[in-house]
Amino acid sequence: MANLSVKKGDNVMVITGKDKGKVGKVLAVNTDTHRIYVEGVNIVSRSKKPRNAQDQGGIIKREGTIDVSNVMHVCDSCGDVVRVKHEIKDVNGKQKSVRVCPKCGASLDEKKSSAKKAAKKAAKKKTEKSEENKD
Repeated sequence: MANLSVKKGDNVMVITGKDKGKVGKVLAVNTDTHRIYVEGVNIVSRSKKPRNAQDQGGIIKREGTIDVSNVMHVCDSCGDVVRVKHEIKDVNGKQKSVRVCPKCGASLDEKKSSAKKAAKKAAKKKTEKSEENKD
């Protein structure tokens, strides 16, 4: 089975179907059926029966699956809708296939650390340095 060019957490745009033009984040990927869940796309209604007195029943709206061929990747750095290009690069001394934006050349596999995580790391380093200076 071939690898998919879309992974969980990627930003994609729907290019065909009833939700054409919508942009969302990939919530889950099913590699066996080549279908994905995209945030806010293909909303389906499911009825839920209450199983006990405390359980809430009713109609629940949630995302349904769409085929992976109906979406295209949105590059985080240039903001364009692009096909994914695969390049082989040296990562930590090993050859690895990396997903790359063909327009701007930015890597699509790099995880961008959030501001909160960066602040936590800086605070942790600062406390470690202060503890070393006390000794």
